[in-house]
Amino acid sequence: MLGMALAALDSTIIATAIPQIVGDLGGFAVFSWLFSGYLLAVTVTLPVYGKLSDTFGRKPILITGIVLFLVGSLACAGAWNMASLIAFRVLQGLGGGALQGTVQTIAADLYPMRERPKIQAKLSTVWAASAVAGPALGGLLAAYADWRWIFLVNLPVGAVALWLITRHFVETTPRPARTQRPRVDWPGALAIFACGGLLLTALVQGGVAWPWISTPSLLLFAASALCGAVTVLIERRAAEPIIPGWVWRRRTISAVNLALGALGLLMVAPTVFLPTYAQSVLGLGPIAAGFVLSVMTLSWPVSAALSSHVYNRVGIRNCAMLGIGAAALVLLAFPLLPYPGAAWQPALIMLALGATLGLFQLPLIIGVQSSVGYAERGTATASILFCRQVGQSVGAALFGAIANSTLNDRLAHAPSDIRPGLPHDLDAVAHALEHAGTLTAHATGYLRRAVDTTVDHVYLGAAAAAALALIVLALLAPRHFPVHADARTGGEGAEAADRAEPADI
Repeated sequence: MLGMALAALDSTIIATAIPQIVGDLGGFAVFSWLFSGYLLAVTVTLPVYGKLSDTFGRKPILITGIVLFLVGSLACAGAWNMASLIAFRVLQGLGGGALQGTVQTIAADLYPMRERPKIQAKLSTVWAASAVAGPALGGLLAAYADWRWIFLVNLPVGAVALWLITRHFVETTPRPARTQRPRVDWPGALAIFACGGLLLTALVQGGVAWPWISTPSLLLFAASALCGAVTVLIERRAAEPIIPGWVWRRRTISAVNLALGALGLLMVAPTVFLPTYAQSVLGLGPIAAGFVLSVMTLSWPVSAALSSHVYNRVGIRNCAMLGIGAAALVLLAFPLLPYPGAAWQPALIMLALGATLGLFQLPLIIGVQSSVGYAERGTATASILFCRQVGQSVGAALFGAIANSTLNDRLAHAPSDIRPGLPHDLDAVAHALEHAGTLTAHATGYLRRAVDTTVDHVYLGAAAAAALALIVLALLAPRHFPVHADARTGGEGAEAADRAEPADI
């Protein structure tokens, strides 16, 4: 949990300190790469670390990830300009990729299926606590100390985590006996890194740093497609490929990969657009807007912890379908909220959404991890986390395009008396509404209504993504998820064997 806290806290604590960082280092035009660079590094290294943990064990990979993350944190605290800070954030991301995938895999190694929902829920509480405490802590450090402390606070947390893992975590699950030295598919790892980096750069920066239909976008997409073809060729010929073919040939894993990709897609709606809605439409401050979003992280781990009571009765696939089907209905309810409404209404929607997604995500992760043995679990876990991250990047691009299209249409049809002075994109509209004294009452009301319509359309798109996940599970996921003998016990000795689950669920 302490190792996971490094990655969880870092993703939320930096956002509130951006004004101070930009004011000190400059580089306003490229500050978004503080987030994009970290996301790129985490995403493209997930499958690599998954394979390495299957080859060399979980402990050395987890320790490597913590060390890289701490070195990156210390370097970020000493950054002298925006370019160096971005580079060191990428170094942090190289460690973060090892943390996210390996911790989830270790949870599956140590605990049998019956206990795993409670353990995974405890890991989820780390993200929930970080979602609430991170922005507040970041704002306090930036306001009353120095933004560099945002990175330095990682050092004591990481040091304790490193000491505990080194001293107390002993891997007792034997890896398969090998007659020769393990071979690492480094060409495949580099190809995956390059392909993922090109694709995610195109998705993250398209429509932001340059138009979608432009030379940089077209070149990046073409290069990522070419690199993807090269990656497939390399992986087919590799003796120990980073992403083995069985990841996509097995229905259980491929269906969950696609379903969690759709989850990443729909999560963009609440995490990216809800704070804008809360501030621009409801008139809330940043802290109150963050609370409206954070209630989702309160119900999610509770629902996940209780999910075993559902999937032990109806099966993993049916439990996940129940969760994502209910999530689609919750997302469809958002556009029905009254305008302008009260803060408790979207907060209630987010509370319900967290509860439904807890029934959806965790059973699928447990189902995939339980369908494979120790030697494949790291790769399988990393593949589903990788697909979720890629889905989130695709969602940011897709829903960003939907939002801009809707808002541009509303602005183009604005009354003629206010049209000349209106801003031209969502960020500019949100900024104008934050300083509404520069607008007339008519213009302010029209812009608030335009943002409301824009976010409604995004939530409709998120509901479509939930429906897509439901269809994927209905058509592709097996009715009963197979359970490997390793997963049924999750430990050693007679006591673990007594807790063994049925052969499928």
